Amino acid sequence: MSIEAKLAELGLQLPDAPAVAGAYVPFVRTGNLLYLAGTISSFNGKMTHTGQVGKEHTVQAGYESAKICALNTLANIKAATGSLDEVKRFVMVNGFVNAVDGFTDSPAVINGASELFGQLFGEAGKHARAAVAVCGLPKGSTVEIQVIVELVGHRLERGTPSG
Repeated sequence: MSIEAKLAELGLQLPDAPAVAGAYVPFVRTGNLLYLAGTISSFNGKMTHTGQVGKEHTVQAGYESAKICALNTLANIKAATGSLDEVKRFVMVNGFVNAVDGFTDSPAVINGASELFGQLFGEAGKHARAAVAVCGLPKGSTVEIQVIVELVGHRLERGTPSG
């Protein structure tokens, strides 16, 4: 079953790939690694979660925010590769939680992204991770994630060394 079919089975849909909001690109491919720029809690350009966990939001709302970030990351992967089935495995997820001073439950919030990747990709969705609380994020987003994935590699970019 394709990854997009699994998304549909979970009742989820991919948003449009997020628009770039600064002096960066949404992804960079080097060899079979795809580095994805941070994605925030927006869906098709509209913010879904703003504010801090521990003030405006519960851990559960933060979890849902992380899930939205994961969907945006998947949209960027699809924009970069043409298909989510090009992902061989998730390598690293860095998660940032906009939270009150002293907040210590960032891992539970970032699980919203990590668990979605696991549901969709199985063993290949397991990854190394950091989950940190911060005092602010772009556009007041509740969560931001950055991801690195390994691609299957049967389609190398033009000009990319194969060895």
